[in-house]
Amino acid sequence: MAKETLASMLDDFINEQLDQIVLSNPAEKDHLLKVKVRPMLMKGALVFQAEEFTKTQAFHKNMSAEELKVYLTDQLSGSFKQAEVLSELGSATVLVSKKGTTTVKTRRHGPAKIQAAKTDGQFSEELQEKLQHNRQKRYVIPEGHAVPFLVDLGVQTPDGKVIKSRYDKFRQINRFLEFIEDILPKLDKNRENVIIDFGCGKSYLTFAMYYYLHEMKGYPIRIIGLDLKKDVISRCQKLAEQYGYDKLQFYHGDIASYEGVDHVDMIVTLHACDTATDYALAKAVCWGAKVILSVPCCQHELNKQMKNDLLEPVLHYGLIKERMAALYTDALRAELLEQQGYRTQILEFIDMEHTPKNILLRAVYEGRPKHNENEIREILDFLQINPTLYELLGQKK
Repeated sequence: MAKETLASMLDDFINEQLDQIVLSNPAEKDHLLKVKVRPMLMKGALVFQAEEFTKTQAFHKNMSAEELKVYLTDQLSGSFKQAEVLSELGSATVLVSKKGTTTVKTRRHGPAKIQAAKTDGQFSEELQEKLQHNRQKRYVIPEGHAVPFLVDLGVQTPDGKVIKSRYDKFRQINRFLEFIEDILPKLDKNRENVIIDFGCGKSYLTFAMYYYLHEMKGYPIRIIGLDLKKDVISRCQKLAEQYGYDKLQFYHGDIASYEGVDHVDMIVTLHACDTATDYALAKAVCWGAKVILSVPCCQHELNKQMKNDLLEPVLHYGLIKERMAALYTDALRAELLEQQGYRTQILEFIDMEHTPKNILLRAVYEGRPKHNENEIREILDFLQINPTLYELLGQKK
C-alpha cells in the first residue's frame, strides 16, 4: 500500500508546477549525500534535472517525468530515507523507516493557490520564466547585482553584469563562498569571529568573504589579510576604507611570525608557496582555529626528497614525480590535521591563477584526533621523506 501511495503522490507532483524535490538522510555516507531535483525548459520541452551531491562533487542528470518517477522510487528503496517535495500544488514528505516502511504525508494548497500552468497547450509566460530561470546557475553572489569590490576589481560592470573575460574569476569567487557556506554552523553569531587570510594577494576572495559573511549573512567578523607584497596591501587597505569595511584590515607580514591576535576562528591560505602552507597550517593548529581553508601550491619539498627503489621506474619521469610529490604532500597534510582533531576533506577548487583546477583542503575542528601515527610513519619511511608540517606539529605535542 505504501508503494502505491508513493507512486500516487509522484504522479500528482511531478509536473511543470513542481518547485523542487530534495532527497536526504542517505543510507550510506560514502556515496551520494543529497539529491536536488528541479524542473526546467530545454529546447522548449519540460525536463527534470537531478543534481547528485557526493562529498567532493556534483553530477547532473536530465530526465522526463516518467524517468524521474522511476529514479525517485529506486532512490527511496534503499539509498535515501527522506524526501521533501515542494510544489505550487502543495508539499509532501516521504520518510523511510529502518525496516523499510514508507510513510507519505501530503499537504495540498486550496484552489486559489493553484494557477493555470498552460494556456492553449503552451506554458504560461510566468511559468516559462520560472523554468528558464531554473536552468541558470545559482551563485552565492547573484549575477545582475552590482557589488562595489567586484566593480572596482574589474569583474563586474557598474550595473552588475559580469565582464565576459572575467567570468572565470566570478565563478571562482562563488565556488569559494560555497565552501564557506558549508561551515557557517562553526561560526558564532553572538561574538566577533576572527579570520586570517594569509597570502591574500589582490584579495578578490578576501573581499568576497567579508561581503558574504558580514554584509549578506550578518556575522560579526574581523578579517585580517596578510601578504608579503607591500604595494598590494596598500591598495587593498584603501579599498577596504573606501567601502567602509572597518573590520577588514590588511597588513604586510608573514603568518608564521604574526602575533597580532590572541585567538583565530578561521584560517584561509591560498597559494602559500611550498612550505609556507605548512607554517600557516601549523599556526592554525596552534591558535586552535575551528576552520582551515587552504589551497596549496608549488609543493617542491617532497619532490626533492622522494626516493624509493620500487617506484624508481615511475619516479624517474620528472613530471610524474612532481605531480606525485604534490599529491603525497597534500594527502599527508590532511592526515596530519586529522591527527590534530580536524575532520579534513580534499576538494576540487576552480583556480584560474595557477591551474584550471586545484586542490582545496577544508579542515573543521571536531576534537576527535585520528590515531594514524603508525600509518603516517610507514609512508614517510617508504618514500624517505620528512615533511615540514610533520616536524612543526611534532614540536607542538
